[in-house]
Amino acid sequence: MQSETPQEVVKVSGLYKKYSKNADYAIENVTFNCYEGEIVGLLGHNGAGKSTTLKCIEGMLPFSRGEISIAGYDIQKEPIKAKLNMGFVTDNHAVFIKMTGIQYLSFMADAYNVPTDIRAERLKKLEEIFNLGGAINNLISSYSHGMRQKICMMGSLIHMPKLWILDEPMTGLDPRTMRAVQDFMHEYAAMGNCIIFSSHALNKVASICDRVVLIRKGKQISDLNVKEMMRDPNFDFEEFFLEGEREAALEAETDAGARTGDGSAEGDA
Repeated sequence: MQSETPQEVVKVSGLYKKYSKNADYAIENVTFNCYEGEIVGLLGHNGAGKSTTLKCIEGMLPFSRGEISIAGYDIQKEPIKAKLNMGFVTDNHAVFIKMTGIQYLSFMADAYNVPTDIRAERLKKLEEIFNLGGAINNLISSYSHGMRQKICMMGSLIHMPKLWILDEPMTGLDPRTMRAVQDFMHEYAAMGNCIIFSSHALNKVASICDRVVLIRKGKQISDLNVKEMMRDPNFDFEEFFLEGEREAALEAETDAGARTGDGSAEGDA
């Protein structure tokens, strides 16, 4: 049950990440919190820094500076406890392809210390959502892209984590499963859990999310309450996003022109 006062599940504070000493920051000063019952989207174009942010939250990537806590556990100081409270579906759907689907799910249940007496019930619930059928007994190497996405999602949920992280979750899913996953996301959040997912699909973000953290060129631009903004009949979510992209492109073009101009001036001198 969700408490009357939602508790903080995720805290990201002043997050910076660069991939090499001399590189520019891939993300810089990203700061946001997520609470029980919330579905929060990370929105941005390809390469904006969404996946980097999620991988830092999950603990896959070390970060240059900042703080991240999951269910009260610092991801750097108490990584095991933090990770026991989350499930993560990567954008490349990494999975052990020489296992069958059921072997993989059993492995994930073992990794997260899921009691044997409740596994069957959870598997039944997950099968209702993802509908793998008899393929669950086949080798994952034989799975299609969409089926691998499904088994990854099932594995990430077997321990019913407080935080469910999804990187481009709808890619490769058939329409029936896509609808079932969206419905389940709302159901799962209503149980007092928190969901963070990245996407560049504006319609999915608008229909699923409570809040959106907008990232552009590695920088956090805004933290929007989608439900409140959508109540405004004059608000166009797609136009809001695209207008920001146009402004960013114009700014980049202006900066590039200024740099070219400086170089020309130096050359003339």
